[in-house]
Amino acid sequence: MTETKPKKGKLLIAEPSILNDNNFNRSVILITEHNETGTIGFILNKPTIYSLKDLIPKINSNHKVYIGGPVAEDNLYFIHRIPNQIPNSIKIEKNIFWGGDFDTVQNLLNNNLISKGDIRFFLGYSGWSENQLFDELKKTAWLVKENNYKNILNVQPNSFWKLELLDTGGEYQIWANAPSNPKLN
Repeated sequence: MTETKPKKGKLLIAEPSILNDNNFNRSVILITEHNETGTIGFILNKPTIYSLKDLIPKINSNHKVYIGGPVAEDNLYFIHRIPNQIPNSIKIEKNIFWGGDFDTVQNLLNNNLISKGDIRFFLGYSGWSENQLFDELKKTAWLVKENNYKNILNVQPNSFWKLELLDTGGEYQIWANAPSNPKLN
C-alpha cells in the first residue's frame, strides 16, 4: 500500500486531484534526494520529443530525453543502473544511481555501451523547499509509494501512472481508467 513519508528512492504518484497542474498531472516521480532542506526528484513518465543527439549532436545516441520537472529545464540530468561504469555516481537506493562523470557517459554512449534500460536522461528536475512537499502531502496532492521495480527504467511511461493507481487499489482504480481530459469523456 502507500507510505506516508517521502524518502530518497521512493515514488511520488500524482493524486487524481491535481488534474489541472500541467507540470505534475499524472506524474510518477522518483525521489533522488530528501532531507531537512527539501526534496529533489525526476518525473519518470513524461518523454519529450527529443533524443539525446537532438540536444547534444556530438553524442550519437537515440536515448529518449524526459521532462524531469519544472526546475532548471535547460539543464540535462540522468539516473542510471551502472555505477561501476560511471564514476562519481550518487546512490539513490538499491540499484539506482544519480549523475556521475558525463564525459564517461558520453564516451560509453558513442561506443554504444549503454542500453536504454540502464540510463534515463531528463531536462530539468522537480524540487520542493523545506516544508513544501509536506504541505502538498497534507493537501493530498501526492501518494508516496515504495519503488518495487527491479528496473524502474524499463517501465513504459504511457501506462506508469495508471499501473501505480491500479496497484494502490480502492477508489484509485476508478481514477486509473479516467480519461486524461475529463471533458472528452
